Amino acid sequence: MDALAQKAMPPGFGYEWTGLSLEEIQSGSQTMLLFGLGILVVYLTLAAQYESFSLPFIVLLAVPMALLGAVGAQALRGQDNDVYCQIGLVMLIGLSSKNAILIVEFAEQLREKGYSILDAAIEAALIRLRPILMTSLAFILGVLPLVLAQGAGRISRRSVGTTVFGGMIASTFLNLIFIPVLYVLVRRLQSGWKDEQPGPQISS
Repeated sequence: MDALAQKAMPPGFGYEWTGLSLEEIQSGSQTMLLFGLGILVVYLTLAAQYESFSLPFIVLLAVPMALLGAVGAQALRGQDNDVYCQIGLVMLIGLSSKNAILIVEFAEQLREKGYSILDAAIEAALIRLRPILMTSLAFILGVLPLVLAQGAGRISRRSVGTTVFGGMIASTFLNLIFIPVLYVLVRRLQSGWKDEQPGPQISS
């Protein structure tokens, strides 16, 4: 529209955007700022919770998995990266972090009981497997009506639904593999690649 207006309009005429189009143009420049603020809030919250500046990075590395699934789902359906897709992407920052938090939290608790880094990561992934799958699949099925929306306003509902649907599928299954691996790598980097042997385990 900008190119056509500059080419076809006679001298002395101008144009401006209004309504939803104006809001989308204005919000487009704020996308990276919103993503940055969302990730910063998650990082600071986790840093306070774990009292560590390194463990939150494990959780935040779950976000790219979700974004990969979201963008892939949008591309498969031939949908654009509109403002509704961007809302879904911001939601995925928190939703994808949830599963990683569950694994890291339990791994840290097992470390306090004397488990080695590797054993704590494996055991935490096994313990939290069912809760992660149950909650994630329930959420994925919950947004399915948005993915298949019909009627008035279906484009916006399909956009946000497809983004969250694809992102959660990728996040759920990929993070079950990658988060324990990342936990082991980060923890061993902190300890100089030395994995302590399990000490006496305290029964809960």
